[in-house]
Amino acid sequence: MTKDKQSFEEDIRRLQKIVEELSGGKLSLGDSLKKYEEGIKLAQGCSHALNEAQRKVELLAKKDAKFSLEKFEDEPAEGES
Repeated sequence: MTKDKQSFEEDIRRLQKIVEELSGGKLSLGDSLKKYEEGIKLAQGCSHALNEAQRKVELLAKKDAKFSLEKFEDEPAEGES
């Protein structure tokens, strides 16, 4: 990341580009390692942003009695893997 704070969408686009570059097989080992490291940092940042968004949604749902917290469709039910 070159900016101090990029948007989630910018990070996702950059991460997709890195995956394409790594999948292309044209990078040297050193360049591949640099791209991989950058990709890991971006993925961690995106994961953190998604977790923060989920916490905010849960907090908002708890504050408003009209809403209830439900599991996302892709999320396995308790006891499932």
